[in-house]
Amino acid sequence: MANHKYESIRVKPTHTDILFSIMSDSIKRFMQAADVKKEQDPWATVEWLSNKELVGAEELLMVRATIAAGRSHPFHTHPTREEIIYVVSGQAEQWVEDEYRILKAGEMVLVPQGDVHGTYNPFDEDVTFLAILSPLDGSEPNIVDVSEQEPWKSLREKQNRPPVE
Repeated sequence: MANHKYESIRVKPTHTDILFSIMSDSIKRFMQAADVKKEQDPWATVEWLSNKELVGAEELLMVRATIAAGRSHPFHTHPTREEIIYVVSGQAEQWVEDEYRILKAGEMVLVPQGDVHGTYNPFDEDVTFLAILSPLDGSEPNIVDVSEQEPWKSLREKQNRPPVE
C-alpha cells in the first residue's frame, strides 16, 4: 500500500474514451480563411465562423454577413436565441422592435431573444457585420420572417427611411 491517501490506479480505456479522443483531435479550435463555410442567402453573403460542425462550439453560433448596398435582412425574430450584431465595416440601419440606430464599424447592438429586428443598408457601400447567437441548439423555429406583417411592413416608411430591396 502506498504511503499517501490515494493509490495510483491504471484504468484501461473504454470504447467511449477512444471515440472521444478521436473526436477531440478532429475538432478545430481555430477558424482560418480557408476553413470558412461561405453561403449566398437571399439577403446577404454569409460566412459561417462558429457552429458545432466547424469548431465544436457548444453554445455559440457566429457568422460574418455582408449586405450589399441597397439591400436588407428585413424584420424577423429568433424566438429561441439572443443575438449580438457587431459592425465590422460600412454602416447599417439597425432596428430592434420600433427603434433604430445607424451603426458604424466598431458599434453593436444586443437583440434580446424573441425581439423583432432588421438590418437595412440604404447606403452606397456594403455593410459587413458579425452576428453572434446563443444558444447554439435553440428549438425550432430558429428564425421567423415578420416583414410582411404590420406594424413591421410599413414601419420604415412611417419613419421616412429610404427604400431598400
